[in-house]
Amino acid sequence: MFDLSLEMLRVVEDAAVASARTMGMGDPNASDQAAVESMRRCLDTLAIEGTIVIGEGERDKAPMLYIGERVGTATNGGAMTVDIAVDPLEGTNLCATGGAGAITVLTASERGGLLHAPDCYMEKLVVGPAAKGAVDLDAPVKQNLKNIARRLGRGVDDLVVVVLDRPRHAKLIADIREAGARIRLISDGDLSAGIAASVAGTGVHAVMGSGGAPEGVLTAAALRCLNGEIQGRLVVKDDAQKERMQAMGITDVNRIYTASELAPGRNLVFAACGVTGGDLLQGVRFTGDGVHTQSIVMTSTPARVRFVDTTHLENKPDVKVRFR
Repeated sequence: MFDLSLEMLRVVEDAAVASARTMGMGDPNASDQAAVESMRRCLDTLAIEGTIVIGEGERDKAPMLYIGERVGTATNGGAMTVDIAVDPLEGTNLCATGGAGAITVLTASERGGLLHAPDCYMEKLVVGPAAKGAVDLDAPVKQNLKNIARRLGRGVDDLVVVVLDRPRHAKLIADIREAGARIRLISDGDLSAGIAASVAGTGVHAVMGSGGAPEGVLTAAALRCLNGEIQGRLVVKDDAQKERMQAMGITDVNRIYTASELAPGRNLVFAACGVTGGDLLQGVRFTGDGVHTQSIVMTSTPARVRFVDTTHLENKPDVKVRFR
């Protein structure tokens, strides 16, 4: 695949700036809409034949880049075909309230390189490269934590596990505490937490619990680039949802997926930009000289990870670029 990483960087940066302008205004739908419209507008300037295979907004009826939507300037064929998964604003409530950890996210691959995950929940276990191969989604929490601690060369009491703060996680939280590890409860944003678990120095060592399946695929694409691991299993709510999964080609609803099965593409591009500051990325900062963003951009082939600080300069004659 032609290197799309800098083009994808521009898409998530513009979406982050647009949504950051709604930060703290208390309207998550407005924040989401700002990100969606900006992302769609940027995607439609790229010389690709792109298809959205994972969109957002289906569950909460927010404005969305819908599954099956065609994007790019070459929608009539003749250009590079790309499958795209998006979460235009992960953490809409975080942005609306000014909470930490909201990001804009996009991943792309060659056609067929991303699992078409249904809009349901997924059990997830995410670890970094050091603990890859040492955990099992079906193993007791205590055993997984011991294995992670052993691989990291530390005690279980030194581990920090991120868990979404939801009633459904009451037993999981109790098990983690009984094992002796520390917990960071988050209100939203398990995707950015999953990436943080695979980046040294973030203070996050694992992510456990259930969250959105589409976010699981996006996380898997990032972890393919970071050499981390995710194990995920779809959560079937009812027979209707099971039938929908089967119609999408998912015959074994109890299957445990790995990162390479959720995002099997050979040429993956992942990009995310901070909207509000978190463990992984700084948020958007507005100054008199311009707008400052921080992003992470990754490719699987070649294996490359970039942290990118960008200053979007104001169009004024006396604008200054500052060395940081």
